[in-house]
Amino acid sequence: MASTVSTEPSKDTPAPTRPGYGQLLRTRGAWTFLLPGFAARQPFAMLTLSIVLLVQHTTGSYGVAGAAAAVTGVSMAVFAPWSGRLADRYGQRAVLVPGVLLHTASGLTLTALALGGAPLWALFAAAVPTGASVPQVGPMVRARWGVKLQGSPLMSTAAAFESVTDELTFVLGPLLATALCTGVDPAAGLVTEAALTLVGGLLFAASRRTQPAVAPAGHARVAHASALGIPGVRVLIVTFLGIGSVFGGMQVSLAAFTESIGEPGLNGVLYGTFAAGNMISGVVCGAIAWRTAPRTRLLVGYGALALAASGLWTAHSVPLLAGLGLLVGMCIAPALITGYTLVEGLVPAGARTEAFTWLTGAVALGQAAAVTVAGQLEDRFWGGAGFLVPMGGTVLAFLVLLALRSRLVTRAGGTTVARGVGHRVPVAVD
Repeated sequence: MASTVSTEPSKDTPAPTRPGYGQLLRTRGAWTFLLPGFAARQPFAMLTLSIVLLVQHTTGSYGVAGAAAAVTGVSMAVFAPWSGRLADRYGQRAVLVPGVLLHTASGLTLTALALGGAPLWALFAAAVPTGASVPQVGPMVRARWGVKLQGSPLMSTAAAFESVTDELTFVLGPLLATALCTGVDPAAGLVTEAALTLVGGLLFAASRRTQPAVAPAGHARVAHASALGIPGVRVLIVTFLGIGSVFGGMQVSLAAFTESIGEPGLNGVLYGTFAAGNMISGVVCGAIAWRTAPRTRLLVGYGALALAASGLWTAHSVPLLAGLGLLVGMCIAPALITGYTLVEGLVPAGARTEAFTWLTGAVALGQAAAVTVAGQLEDRFWGGAGFLVPMGGTVLAFLVLLALRSRLVTRAGGTTVARGVGHRVPVAVD
């Protein structure tokens, strides 16, 4: 049975008979935040890999490189939800502008320290603000879609479209980072990431008309309640941690594999193939008018992801690894899309940016842990041992998801209650 919505479609959105990308992109004002939003989040796909390649070049260790990248990811995961709450409370522009400036300065500082042979503690000290200030553009774009499409069946299409957009950046980002770090200079990837963040972030912040309105002070109790108080959000956080383990484990393991065979340039190609699978399945998911409940789709999709990720460590050739990477990527998009779609029915409007940043932060935290563990495995054991990390992360997360699946259903009448705060717009979700 398809999910149902109890409100009328937004006046900004054409009333659809079947959700589709064409109808979505005709939403009034959408392009004013889509184009700068794409530019602003492109650097995010370059950050971790650029750090790994730079620090590995200067230290000769994937373990050290993974640790430096992990500190960045943990810092982002810790601070991203606070960034989301501040954006909900004070507006996206108020958070974006100082964040973009801090991230640019911190990234350039980290680059200089790595090139100067600074000790590991100094790299960690620079990595903390670099991760903490990563602009949360993806969640902010999703929050803007939520305002435009409130009560519209196009919300699931928007979630799919955003997943495709994310994955397009993860196709281009690793290719660009690898090309710059291996073909220009080991520091070129991180320098370019900082420059793109500055330009893209400021352009997105300048698009003020489409940002969600800040709730009046009298509505503070509703608008500023923490999304973390909702049980379903906590289940989704664990789920997204497992997805992060796939991203992090593959980044390090693919880099180590391609270097071991003397073809480091293939790293971006293999990771791009993995991301392309994600993008392709995201396009398909968004084009389908689903009649299956979101929770069921999440369980099936995540089970397939855990199964596919469990085979990565067995690959010992480029074609086989490319094929398995493509399959794993195709299994990620359905899980991501459905998880973000569930937020619409689980979280009050005034806390959705925070909820999206919790999920984004969970991916970053899972990625950080995976980068660290995979780096250690690659340094100490056989080549390809790092691929055990995606398997372990997804299997554990799937078991948690299976055990706590009942928490992904909204309460009677479509109202989710968290610490005494409910939806202002009732939404019924299967």
